[in-house]
Amino acid sequence: MSIQNREAFLNKLAENLGRSRRTEGVERPKWSVSPQWEVFKGATQDELVDVLEEQCKAIHTDFQKTSTADLENVLRETIERYEGNAIIAADDERNAEYQLDTYYQQLEAEGVEVHIWDAEKGKENQVFAERADVGITFSDATLAESGTVTLFNNKGNGRSISLLPKTYIAIIPKSTIVPRITQAARHIHEANQQGHEVSSCVSFITGPSNSADIEMNLIVGVHGPTKVTYIVVEDK
Repeated sequence: MSIQNREAFLNKLAENLGRSRRTEGVERPKWSVSPQWEVFKGATQDELVDVLEEQCKAIHTDFQKTSTADLENVLRETIERYEGNAIIAADDERNAEYQLDTYYQQLEAEGVEVHIWDAEKGKENQVFAERADVGITFSDATLAESGTVTLFNNKGNGRSISLLPKTYIAIIPKSTIVPRITQAARHIHEANQQGHEVSSCVSFITGPSNSADIEMNLIVGVHGPTKVTYIVVEDK
C-alpha cells in the first residue's frame, strides 16, 4: 500500500505552523514518568493468570484452566453447555499443534456442523457465522488487567468468528498473557519495525457483548455473543 500526497500534506502542515519543514533531528521525547509500564510490573505468568481469572468475574466471562492433554475434554464440556450444534473456528496453525483438527473431525462424525474459516469461500463464512452456536479462536495476546483477548485477524481468522455466533470460546495459551494493552501495542510495534507481516485488523474482545444506558445499567448480550468462556492452556 502506498501513501498518497504525504509530502504535500506535511509541507502544508509546516507552513500553517509558520516554520520550515523538519526532516531530521527529531527525537522521541523521554517522559519523566511512564505509569503504563508499572501495572503488574514483575508479575509472574502464574500471577497474571490469577489477575485474569479475577477480572473475568467482572466482565461476566466463564474462566477455565487446563493442560494441553485435557483441552479437548474442557472444550467438549463447554460446547455442550452452550448447546453447540453448529461451530465455526479459525483456520489457525495452532489447531494442529493442539490436536483440534482431529477433534473437529470427531465432532463432525458425531453430527455437529463444523465450519473452519476458508478465505476462498468468501461471504459463505459470514453466513455460517450468523447461525453458528459457537465461535472458537485462539488469543494472540491476552490482557490480564482488563480480561481482554486480542485477535490478529487475517484471511484464516475472520472477525465474524468472535462477533456473530451466539456464544464465543477463546483458547488462551498461557504464554500469551501480558499485564495490559501496553505490552500488546509494543508487540505489534516491534513486529512492524522488524519487517514482519502485521495484521491490518486487530480485535480487542472483553467478554460477552454488553451495553449500558445513560444511567449505567449494564445489559449483557445486546449484540454479538451472549456468553463467553476463556480457556487458559498450559503451553506445549
